[in-house]
Amino acid sequence: MAEEVLNADALTIGFGRRFASYKRATLLLRDPERLDRIINDPQHPVQIIFAGKAHPKDEDGKKLIEAIVGLSKRPQFRRKVVFLENYDMGVARYMVQGCDVWLNTPLRPLEASGTSGMKAQANGVINVSTLDGWWDEAWNLGVATGCEVGWAIGKGEAYDDPAHQDEVEADALYELVEREIVPTFYKRRVDGLPPKWVARMKASIAKLCPEFNMHRAVMQYADPYYATAHSNYWALSEQDGAKVKQLAGAIGTLESVWPQLRIEPISTTDSEVNQGEAIHLSARITLGNLLPDDVLAETLLGRVNSSGEIVEPVIVPMHARKQSESATIFLRRTCNARPTAVCMAMRSESCRGSADASADSGRV
Repeated sequence: MAEEVLNADALTIGFGRRFASYKRATLLLRDPERLDRIINDPQHPVQIIFAGKAHPKDEDGKKLIEAIVGLSKRPQFRRKVVFLENYDMGVARYMVQGCDVWLNTPLRPLEASGTSGMKAQANGVINVSTLDGWWDEAWNLGVATGCEVGWAIGKGEAYDDPAHQDEVEADALYELVEREIVPTFYKRRVDGLPPKWVARMKASIAKLCPEFNMHRAVMQYADPYYATAHSNYWALSEQDGAKVKQLAGAIGTLESVWPQLRIEPISTTDSEVNQGEAIHLSARITLGNLLPDDVLAETLLGRVNSSGEIVEPVIVPMHARKQSESATIFLRRTCNARPTAVCMAMRSESCRGSADASADSGRV
């Protein structure tokens, strides 16, 4: 059946994966007239194979499939743009063995990984993708080692307007196909082989397979996550879960009293501070029912740019020195090497990251 529809000698672009809207399966179809010129070049024919499934409740994903199928029925695209139904591991196996290019067009930074591209490169298929998921790391590895391992769509730019992002990256993809991918594939030696294409295939396999494979994926999940979670479970389960109960109690206390915490404006003991001299900072903090040891008060110091933003920030802790019935005074002595902005914030010391108090700021 495949030989009746597809051209075994044509450059074959494959797109096989879950049809989620952020993966933008139709990015290459945005300009049908331009796509028509690319696909139907009599000297350099191109064909595109789509395969995949959308979640039953993902209406946007279903619409992407409908758009592809609808375009494939146009006379100029018949037998040139193909959608394979019932995508599964068997279909994927044939695709990664038979395609020349593996296309991935996720909207940055929404791609978690993109493992289909890893399967493709292990079979000598060259990846063409936006710089997201695994390909961001893989592309940079190729650049760092001076190896052409595939092609990148764009340079990782991000735009506020998704429609503009699609327009820019679709144009970049068309440019790649027209100016680099197609010419490289069809520039043949006397024996019929494309030397630059084969070199890119070999570089992709040699450089990427050792770095991007399931052995690495399993170990990276197992060591920092699964093994750590297993150890934490047994540690927290000791003595009938005493540590868990203690942690839950601490979190409950923090959640109830945290809204009562207040940070008054930061003050300095010096009316004038010369560059390079030490400055003395103090903050009056109302702790409510908490003790000074229950919280960590920190000062953020940094240079201020022309927009009034703190750049190159440094976080330094403050120390409780005085305590009254209503508040605690936290102090900090630091060296002011240049004009500096100062921000003050507070977090829980007993279970860090569970809450943050509102910050106050000033400039010295």
